[in-house]
Amino acid sequence: MTILVLADRARFAGFPHAPDTEAATAGQVLPATAVRDADPTASPPELRTVAGDTVFVDSRDTAALERFCAEHRIPVRRRPDIWGDLLEPFLDTRFDDRHHTATLDRLARGGVGRDEAVRIRRRVGPLMAAYNSLHWDWCHLGLADLLAAAASDHVPAELRVPPQDRAAFRAWAMEIADRPVRTDTA
Repeated sequence: MTILVLADRARFAGFPHAPDTEAATAGQVLPATAVRDADPTASPPELRTVAGDTVFVDSRDTAALERFCAEHRIPVRRRPDIWGDLLEPFLDTRFDDRHHTATLDRLARGGVGRDEAVRIRRRVGPLMAAYNSLHWDWCHLGLADLLAAAASDHVPAELRVPPQDRAAFRAWAMEIADRPVRTDTA
């Protein structure tokens, strides 16, 4: 999605993962006052709302996102990529036991224990395996991919999240993504 920075708000062109926030109901406009923090270095870059939702920005608009944050004194915060670690088993890559242990340790530091990681992976595994069987991504799957997979026509219908359940699924995924202690980088 493309971000167009206006005086006190960001307007988005294309909103593939419309959140249940003011941005979705205000014609794809997100007021600066509704933004809690941002991470222009995330993949894809992110804005996080006061309500705890994540809005993704096209990586080509990183500079615009950085300007928007600077102009409106929006904190730039880097947080651990919890969903990147949770979705790692569904990449088209093999990792050794040492790597798996390090990933589980990162997840634990981010607020997702081993047992919960197993339950989450079990819940989203078939969906993400089907999604990545088309993309063959070997380096990163994250929250944006999970949300895209949940509604993708390229995933078998029985694996997709039903439309009436997507808001709850999104809220669940956002809560997990928002768990880690955030640290300032700017």
